Amino acid sequence: MEQQQRDVILDALNEGVFTVGSDWCITAFNRAAERITGVSCADAIGKACCDVFHASICEDACALRQTFETGQPVVNATAHIVNNQGHRVPIRISTAILKDRNGQVIGGVESFQDLSQVEQLQKALESRYTFEDIVGRGSAMMQLFKVLPRIAESGSTVLIEGPSGTGKELFARAIHNLSPRREKPFVAVNCAALPDALLESELFGHKAGAFTDARRDRVGRFERAHGGTILLDEIGDISPAMQMRLLRVLQERMIEPLGAVHAKPVDIRVLAATNKDLARLVREGKFREDLYYRIRVIHMVLPHLKERREDIPLLIDHFIKKFNRLQAKDIAGVSTEVVARLMSHGFPGNVRELENIIEQAFVLCRGGLIDLHHLPPEFRAEGANPGGGFGTRKLQAMERHFIAEALTAHHGNRKKAAADLGIDVATLYRKIKGHGIGVPDRDGRGRRR
Repeated sequence: MEQQQRDVILDALNEGVFTVGSDWCITAFNRAAERITGVSCADAIGKACCDVFHASICEDACALRQTFETGQPVVNATAHIVNNQGHRVPIRISTAILKDRNGQVIGGVESFQDLSQVEQLQKALESRYTFEDIVGRGSAMMQLFKVLPRIAESGSTVLIEGPSGTGKELFARAIHNLSPRREKPFVAVNCAALPDALLESELFGHKAGAFTDARRDRVGRFERAHGGTILLDEIGDISPAMQMRLLRVLQERMIEPLGAVHAKPVDIRVLAATNKDLARLVREGKFREDLYYRIRVIHMVLPHLKERREDIPLLIDHFIKKFNRLQAKDIAGVSTEVVARLMSHGFPGNVRELENIIEQAFVLCRGGLIDLHHLPPEFRAEGANPGGGFGTRKLQAMERHFIAEALTAHHGNRKKAAADLGIDVATLYRKIKGHGIGVPDRDGRGRRR
C-alpha cells in the first residue's frame, strides 16, 4: 500500500522523476518521465539509467554521479536529452541521495523538467543573427565559426569575399550582433545597385538645394550607422571616384554630405563584402590598392556550397523548418532520392539557390515528404543528375564514411560523434545499424556494448 501511495504521488507531479538503486538500474519512473522521454515505465524499470535517459551530461558530468560522490544535491542543472523519437529536448535537472530508515544510502533520485517551450519563447524573443544561426558543420564553416566571435570583438574593418548566395550579409550581421556595437544600428548598402550620383547621396546624405529636387536635408547611411556597423556590399563594383571618397572616410572617419560646408565625424565599424576577387582587380588597376588594404584588415572567404556538400542535408532541414513556420505547413522532410539529387547538383547559386528550390517544393507539396516531382523541372527527369556524380548509392557511402570517421575520431563515443555530425544520438544508433558499421567493444565511456 505504501508503494502504491508513492507511485500515485510521483505520477501526480508535472516533472519527470526516476530513481536508481546502487547498481544504477532504474527502480521507479513516473508518468511525466514517460511523457518527456517517450519511454514507458515498463521498458525503463530494471535498465541502466544511461540506456534510458540519454542526457548530454551523462558521460562527462552526470548529475547523479556528482551527488553520490559529494553527498550534495544538484539543483537546476541544465542539459538536454534525446527522447525515444530521436528529438532533442532541453531539460532542467535536480538530484538527491535516497537513504533508508537507518541512514544507509540505497540509491538516488533525479527530477527533470521539459524546457522546450521556454527555449522556443527565448528564441522567438531574441530573434538575432549569431554564428549559431549560420548553418554548417563542415570543416570550412567550423573554422569560420571558431574565429567569428574574436573578429566581432576586435572592432577592425573586415572584408568578406565569397560567391553570390553564400550568406555574406548573414555573416556581417553575425559580426555586428556579437560585437560591442550590437545595441546600435546595422546598416547595409548594396553598392552595385545604384549609379555613382545616387550612391554618393545614399552614403553621405545631402543638404537642401545641393542639386535639383533636393528640397530637404537627407541623412546618409554612414550617419545612420553612427555608433554601429555599416556593410558596404558589392564594394568591388564601385567606381574609382567613389573608391577615393570611401578611402577618405576610412582614413579620417569624417563624412561630408553633398552641399555641406563642413565635414562631420562618424563613429562606425566598416564591413565590406564582394563576390569579386579584389586582389585580381587591384593587379588589373581596377581597384585602388590603398583602399583594398584599408578594408582588408581582416579577410574572410566564404566557401561555395559545392565545397561543403556535407552541409546540404543540414541546410535542407533548416529550410524545411523555416518554411513550415512561415507557411503554417507540416512537411516532414525530403525523400532519400531528393537528398541524392540535391547532393549531386553543382549549385551555382549556392545557399540561396537551395533555399529557392525548397521554397518552390513547398508550394507543390501538400504534406508528408518532398519528393522528386515537387522539385524544379530540371531535377525531375529520369536519370537527371545536374552537376552529376553522387547518386543514392554514393550518398549512402558518403554518409557511412562520415559516421565511421566521427566514431573513430571520438574513440567510439556515440554522444560526441552524434554532436560532431549534428544529429541526435538515436539517429546515429539507427544509422550505425543500417549501414552495418563496426564499432569498438567499448563505447568510449569504458563500458562494453
